[in-house]
This record gives sequence, structure tokens and C-alpha cells, in this order.
Amino acid sequence: MNDYLERFIRYLTEEKGLSRNTLESYQRDLNQFLEFAGQRHLTAPDQIRKTHIALFLGEMRQIGRASSTITRMTVSLRSFCQYLVREGVIQQDPSIHMEAPKAEKRLPHVMTIEEMERLLDAPEAYTSQGRRDRAMLELLYATGIRVSELISVNVEDVRLDLRFLRCASSSGKERIIPITGVTVKRVGEYIEEGRPQLIRNHPEEQALFVNQLGTRLTRQGFWKIIKKYAREAGIETDITPHTLRHSFAAHLLENGADLRSVQEMLGHADISTTQIYTQVSRKNMKDVYEAHHPRANAT
Repeated sequence: MNDYLERFIRYLTEEKGLSRNTLESYQRDLNQFLEFAGQRHLTAPDQIRKTHIALFLGEMRQIGRASSTITRMTVSLRSFCQYLVREGVIQQDPSIHMEAPKAEKRLPHVMTIEEMERLLDAPEAYTSQGRRDRAMLELLYATGIRVSELISVNVEDVRLDLRFLRCASSSGKERIIPITGVTVKRVGEYIEEGRPQLIRNHPEEQALFVNQLGTRLTRQGFWKIIKKYAREAGIETDITPHTLRHSFAAHLLENGADLRSVQEMLGHADISTTQIYTQVSRKNMKDVYEAHHPRANAT
């Protein structure tokens, strides 16, 4: 059945144009199901029944997979089965009427403004890498872009004179995001004093942010960088590159930004995705109230 999976992934790549991360999720989920099917001597797609899918998802629950993971696996299996029906490989879709569990709605982790300031101040200001790292963190927090978008930014995409960043998502949709005066200063210092040293062996490199070899920085490279500075800044909670995106949105809303503008800057297709940050903002407001109002805990 691996041949059918390869065709399906190729179909998603060439005809649906899905992002690499989404494709990897489909591949990972379906590989696990095919391994499960192989253990039960299911060698052809037309042998798969609804009970097999239910047993697989039940096994995933038993080993402690999160409900959000089970939901994603259900979507992957449905898409695969629909593809097999469409291609005439199977006559009936065994995934029909399969109910995915409701994903737990967890509020995104948001850093405090004080934590954010410590993180932004952590890189050294007088080395090429320090200037690069400070510029990256400032730009990420100033714009709320994803780390995949950050490492895709080229020098020409940043207009320091007009104070905006041109950013393209994985779907190819472009958006223009304003940047702060501090960000303009930090990125400008990096471009003038840090980047030339890093690209000395690759002067033709177009990427804004490069590694020690002078080539485009990778997601893994940035992940290590942010973890390093989180430790140096004494931030005890576990943060990821996406934490800065969450913090960008929540801090804007806390300071009075309108939801529609934040949605546009984040590049969310549906405003309901952005609305979760209003819940974070309300929670933070409640925490501040209870911590500082003299009669908040009076009985």
C-alpha cells in the first residue's frame, strides 16, 4: 500500500500545493496507519474497513496521543480514503461518518512584556552574530511572522526607509507589515555592520538572515538560537519561535489594537483563529487585577 501513499503525497504536492509541514504531517500519520494495517495483514486498500480505522485511532488514544493529534490523523485518513475512491482504487470510503474527537482548546503561551524585553536584550550588540540575532528577534516580535517566513525573507523584502516588511506565506499570499522604529534600527545595524561579515564567502546570497557559513539560516538553526537566548534571559517557561508570534498578537490586543488589523498582520484567513488571543488578553487582565487590586482576594 506504500505505492498508493506515495501517489497520494505526490497528488497533494503537485495538485493541492500544500506546504512542506502539512505534507510531512500527512506522511507521518499515514505511515503509522499503514504500519498498523501491516501488522493485521492488510495488504490492499480494499481490505480496509471502518473498524480498522476505529481500532487504529483507539490504539493512538491508549498510548496517550493528544486529542488534537487524533483529530489530525482522522483528517489525514479521510483525505487518503477520499483520494482512493476518486482514483477508483476502492469502491466505498471506510472513513465515512468517522467522528474526530473535539480538540482541546488550549490558550497559546504568551510571554510577559518584561520577559520579552529580557529576551530581546540578550544578544550581544557588538558581534556579527549578536547583531543578527538581535535583529531577528526584534523583527519576529515586531511583525508576528512565522519562523518559516522569517528565514525566507530576502534583503529586498525589508524597506527600512518606509518601515515595512514584505512577507509571503507558504501558500504564496503576500502581505505588507509595518515595523517599529527600534526594529528599523536593529535590522539596519545588522545589514550595515553584521551581515557583510557573515556573507564574505557568499556575497551573492539574497537571504536577509544567514548562518556562520554565509548561507540562508534554517528553521533548526533559529530554533537553537531562541532556546539559547531564553536560557540566558532566565526565562523558565519553555518557549518556541511561535511563542513570539503569540506574544505579538496578545500584546497588540492588550494595548487596544483592533482584531481585524491583527488578523491581517498575522495572515489568518479566518478571524476566529485570531479571536483566541482576545481570550489570552482577558486572562492576563484578570491575573493583573487579582495580583494588584487591594480587595481582589477579600472575603
